[in-house]
Amino acid sequence: MTTDVLILCTHNSARSVLAEAMLNHLAARLGKDVRAHSAGSAPGGRINPFALEALVNAGIDTGGLRSKSWDEFSGEGAPPLSLVITVCDSAAAETCPVFTGRAGAQPIRVHWGYPDPSNAEGGDEGRRRAFELTRQAIGYRMLQLLALPLETIGSDGLRAALAAIGRS
Repeated sequence: MTTDVLILCTHNSARSVLAEAMLNHLAARLGKDVRAHSAGSAPGGRINPFALEALVNAGIDTGGLRSKSWDEFSGEGAPPLSLVITVCDSAAAETCPVFTGRAGAQPIRVHWGYPDPSNAEGGDEGRRRAFELTRQAIGYRMLQLLALPLETIGSDGLRAALAAIGRS
């Protein structure tokens, strides 16, 4: 059974896209049945070029990535979500739509905040460095997520494990 994970950030142009690509890449490499999606409450309509550059430089496929609204994941035909992860503070504070999980249950929600690499100082080189460091930090947490026994851990154990990952 596939574990569907939705990663949210307001504009769905940087951090959430990095997380979607990293989780899908790592899950495929590790043979895990996990599928990541990303979305935003106010999608910008384009992915930050520095996010794409960081992914390409790390050898991660960027085909199919796009900036999209979280509305795609709250309506009929949306995948049954197991987890919803917010990666920016503004999305964490917003009132999210109701997302449906398996058997109509609500997915587990967690906040793993990262500073916005788009705001890094030092011109383009500073932003490149910030995007790469953010990609690495996200990748580390995604590896921790993939190390969990997602099919057997139970919702209380998963909540606690995800909170611990967020504090790491």
